[in-house]
Amino acid sequence: MDFELRRATEKLEKEQRDRKQRAKLKLDRERKVKQEAARQREAIEATQRQRRLDAAEAESKANQLAEESSLAGRGVMFSRILEAVPYQGIGDKIKLPPSCFTELSDQGAFDKGPLHFSLSLIHPEGAMHVDGGDEGTSRITHAGVLEFTVEEGFVALPQHCWSNLFPDEAPGSAAVEVRYVWLPKGTYAKLQSVEFGFSDIPNHKAVLETSLRQHATLSQGDLLIVNHGALTYHLRVLELKPSPSVSVLETDIEVDIIGPESVDNSNQYILRPLALGKSEQGVVEEGKYMYYKFSLDGETWERISSKDANIIVNLETHTQDGDTDLYVSRHPLLFPTQHQHMWSSHDLGSKALLLGSEDQNLGVGTYTIAVYGYKGKSKYEVSVNVQDVATQRVGQHAASSTSSGEVDTAECRNCKRHIPSRTISLHEAYCSRHNTSCQHPGCGVVLRIEDSERHVHCEKCSKAFQREEIEKHMKVFHEPLHCPCGIVLEKEEMVQHQSSTCSLRLITCRFCGDMVQAGRSADDARDRIRGLSEHESVCGSRTAPCDSCGRSVMLKDMDIHQIAVHQKN
Repeated sequence: MDFELRRATEKLEKEQRDRKQRAKLKLDRERKVKQEAARQREAIEATQRQRRLDAAEAESKANQLAEESSLAGRGVMFSRILEAVPYQGIGDKIKLPPSCFTELSDQGAFDKGPLHFSLSLIHPEGAMHVDGGDEGTSRITHAGVLEFTVEEGFVALPQHCWSNLFPDEAPGSAAVEVRYVWLPKGTYAKLQSVEFGFSDIPNHKAVLETSLRQHATLSQGDLLIVNHGALTYHLRVLELKPSPSVSVLETDIEVDIIGPESVDNSNQYILRPLALGKSEQGVVEEGKYMYYKFSLDGETWERISSKDANIIVNLETHTQDGDTDLYVSRHPLLFPTQHQHMWSSHDLGSKALLLGSEDQNLGVGTYTIAVYGYKGKSKYEVSVNVQDVATQRVGQHAASSTSSGEVDTAECRNCKRHIPSRTISLHEAYCSRHNTSCQHPGCGVVLRIEDSERHVHCEKCSKAFQREEIEKHMKVFHEPLHCPCGIVLEKEEMVQHQSSTCSLRLITCRFCGDMVQAGRSADDARDRIRGLSEHESVCGSRTAPCDSCGRSVMLKDMDIHQIAVHQKN
């Protein structure tokens, strides 16, 4: 009986404990559910608060951007995201769709002066352009506008804008934000040349001015492309005033140009300075040029013009299997070549050019020497010396005195020299055994018999050479050359053609200072009488204020204006 009562009591106690345990677990679950629900409510409320803050911030930023855009555009608010495509154009003028013209016209943008736009590369992941953001994700430059003829949804960028927005490899498709801005007129620009030698160009600031006429804007950090004849230079915009982006239309800008930070020795278009009386050594590969420059000052030219001295350009080749050619020119021809030069020497081995006062191309100025690798890789030494001719005159005078004092002479039948009569028989006997004269018409030079086989004449020009020199002479002087204008000539005729008559030759414009193709003669008869080329006729039609009266006068009429109005010669 007690046993059953005890079992019943234990069973009851166990059931009570189980009920308490289940109740406790139920309370724990309910508490956890309530806590989870509270956390979810807090998370939802935090998300909603963040969304409200983000929306407020986005609205504030949009208002700020709109206000900045309105201020930047002087009341004109225009922004489009368009797909960029390149086109072959000079300068920084972009092409926009016709709808942009309508929108800008409706806002009166054309009444506020020239149109300027900021071009911002959109982040590949798609978002808005961020001012002052990471340079790797957002690049900005500025441009003018050329026309409104591009297909809707696209913007056509010239090479200048394209290379500044995509300095590396351009993506397959790129979105660009085009935003109308107002830019102040520039007053100062500091540029740095990437390549060495830009400052060697005569009137290089005038060349830069000619290039900037194709531009409407300049932006700090941009790379400016300047073409000068066949050469291309790149200038980095380091500093601008009064703002980091300026307009260059109808304004005068003070420009400072500094040299590159380092010189690329692999670039053959470098003018290395060469002092008179000092030599420079170098190595030139076959088909390449090495360039040097030297100057003649007024004192040196006075000695040359008075025939007291000459200029000698020496080129010594120190490689047995290699050979070089020597070309010399005067500015503005910066880099003489095989077909464009003033003086040249094609002798085998060492070469020397003697330049004296009788040469009309000589004078005070800067000259360029080109060492051309004709064959193989050659080591060389080049120098320019001023040679006094007084000693030479003394020698010539002594020789003439000796010949004039001799009266009783006879002509040798072999060498045709005048020999004293008392020794003519002995001379003729010796001369006939050891010497022979060249039988080529017009030559008659007397040679040693053992050297006569090496003495040959060119079949085309009849000039005399050593046998080992004739092959190079034929290749250099008589191999047909093709001018880009279509004419085929030999070397000497080609040099004359490309320096005086070729329509594709480069000339220095007397108005802009740039090197341009000569082209055909001017269309205007008065300009043809003045000797103006087609480019100079157009370039000289630009106006500039007269220094004396301030009137706007065409550049090509400025000299006539000074004489006719101000009686200035």
